[in-house]
Amino acid sequence: MDHNITRRDFLKAAGLAAASVLAPLVTPSEARDKKRLNVLFITADDLGLQLGCYGETLIQTPNIDELAGSSVQFRTAYVAQASCSPSRSAMFTGLHTHSTGQYGLTNSGFALHPELCNRTIPNLLKPAGYRTGIIGKLHVAPEESFQFDFRENNTINTRQVRRVAEKADEFLQETGDQPFFLMVNYSDPHAFRDPKDSRKWNFPPQVDGLPANPLPPGEKTIFPFQQIDQPQQRVRTAGYYNAVQRLDDGIGMLTDVMDKHGHRDDTLIIFIGDHGPPFARGKTTVYESGIRIPFIVRWPGVSRPAKSRAMVSTIDILPTILDATGIAPPGKMHGKSLRPVLKNADAPWREYLVAEFHFHGGRPFYPRRAIRDRRYKLIHNLLAGKSKPSNSIDADQAYRISQQPRYDGTPVRRAFDTFANPPEFELYDLQNDAVEFNNLAGKRQYQAVQERLTTALFEYRRQTDDPFLDPDFVRKIDQRGR
Repeated sequence: MDHNITRRDFLKAAGLAAASVLAPLVTPSEARDKKRLNVLFITADDLGLQLGCYGETLIQTPNIDELAGSSVQFRTAYVAQASCSPSRSAMFTGLHTHSTGQYGLTNSGFALHPELCNRTIPNLLKPAGYRTGIIGKLHVAPEESFQFDFRENNTINTRQVRRVAEKADEFLQETGDQPFFLMVNYSDPHAFRDPKDSRKWNFPPQVDGLPANPLPPGEKTIFPFQQIDQPQQRVRTAGYYNAVQRLDDGIGMLTDVMDKHGHRDDTLIIFIGDHGPPFARGKTTVYESGIRIPFIVRWPGVSRPAKSRAMVSTIDILPTILDATGIAPPGKMHGKSLRPVLKNADAPWREYLVAEFHFHGGRPFYPRRAIRDRRYKLIHNLLAGKSKPSNSIDADQAYRISQQPRYDGTPVRRAFDTFANPPEFELYDLQNDAVEFNNLAGKRQYQAVQERLTTALFEYRRQTDDPFLDPDFVRKIDQRGR
């Protein structure tokens, strides 16, 4: 297979030509001399596309939909990795996870490379005169390296969305006229681990009376990317939807607080999920249901309300924030400022979008790479035949259920078998198979597509200095995970 394309051609296609970020080179002292945008960065734990503005019909999410209606809503957005700490490390640094060092969760001993600790969002904004705050989880190590003036990340249950709004109000009162960066991280719709039995996970149908009208389980509360219809799966999925409704209540309260303090028109707002739902074939995979998220941006004076087809990534968050606040980038980043596609939703952008996976917890180590264009998606499983990924996440039983006799010979069984023991390459036609049930890799009629995406993926990995291209490095990390 020919992996040779010109560097110039690939950089143009992948959108790396602006990797050093389209931001004005402004010093901290110069930045203090003019009024700057505030920044509100909102994340929702394990939130996929289960929102009204992204086509969800089982529940209503009016507050997030309203935010989307006044913002640029990106229809195709990826996280860097569908696991909390690695995903967030990319947001904070503008780099793919393979370059951050945070290959898995902090509680498994992973952390940012030391040289990156002063290149994170709060550490770049604080010296420029911003007051920095966080509400909810940080979950990127070393946590003490993050320069937050206001911390409520270990003392508050962010499922209690009224308390989140109260803390945001407190932060804004204390901040006064100083420009601010506030990160608000909601726990919903992450699953809840039973403190009496760590093997049990669930979704509280209500917390403090929210949502007011929980969705009951039924024949419609099954995810298309699973298609597992079983009573406990109906209950689990309905619980997830109720957590999304509670999140939406919280977003309404938070935006009310922002309006109370007069920050509707002077604040860059970015809203995302940190990866997809904690269900098999979602979180911890590189399937669309794991890495594809809602991504909504409102930049006063720049963005125009639109639904954009530009393929964006969470590695674009830091470059965008630096551009909006007039702060010079600290060096090369893999992401780039979203300014062009916020001004014009149809502006030229990436031809390819990439994501990856390494670890969730301390094991198993199952490195993957994925790349897509507007129609096709290629997955490269680096240790296929030598290792297997986990077949569950947060106690989801979908894989086990898929092995029951009633699924013999069905597309569901084939999809879950591929999920549990993947081949080296997977290729999907997302236009005709949005849930990625039909692997086309190796089929003659798709050979040209597979070769093109494979070439683009390997070149992208080279251009971003992916250390996992080195077999010795892969073996070293593999031993760590055993």
